[in-house]
Amino acid sequence: MLVSNEALLGIALVELGLVIVPGPNMIYLVSRSIAQGRRAGLISLAGVGIGFLVYLLAASAGLATLFALVPQIYLTLKLAGAAYLLWLAWNALRPGGTSVFATQELEPDRPRKLFGMGLLTCLLNPKIAILYISLLPQFLDPSRGHLGVQSLVLGLTQLTVGVVMNAVFVITAGSVAVFLSRRPSWMRIHRYLTGTALAVFAIRLATDRARPLATH
Repeated sequence: MLVSNEALLGIALVELGLVIVPGPNMIYLVSRSIAQGRRAGLISLAGVGIGFLVYLLAASAGLATLFALVPQIYLTLKLAGAAYLLWLAWNALRPGGTSVFATQELEPDRPRKLFGMGLLTCLLNPKIAILYISLLPQFLDPSRGHLGVQSLVLGLTQLTVGVVMNAVFVITAGSVAVFLSRRPSWMRIHRYLTGTALAVFAIRLATDRARPLATH
């Protein structure tokens, strides 16, 4: 096999862990699903999926090599991503902050805008960028063949897990929001857990000294 079962399982578990931690994608998808319904959430998710694919194709084409050769670009992206995650964490933890599942009044958007916002949210998500340019190469095995093809296979595995799990959040968002709205203490706990998780991830991202590995 071009990619080992251990590598496929590893990247799937990593993506599962990342998608469970609330980030920009989940926050947007859940908020849109609660405000405008499941159909709007799924259209937005289609945009997110295309964003995953854009990063995947760029990584397979040698994006990681660029970052390895010009580490300043990688460092800038990493620090910008950490700052964005800290901002999301502050919004959740600050006095008067809200949970991702809190109901919000949002203006209904047309399908094209829903798709575009989902795509943009994914492309600006630092977790996805770091996953493809830094973590994904750790699962590559030069003895198994072309590293670019291995990246593509592993990335498609990650993409599938990410889209499926986000679809679950979209479909259940309304029910979870109603459940938590009737239990204010649970809503506060969820908000604090979300904010703490985002802050921890941001700090780890900013202080991680690992450099991206070339995939070619």
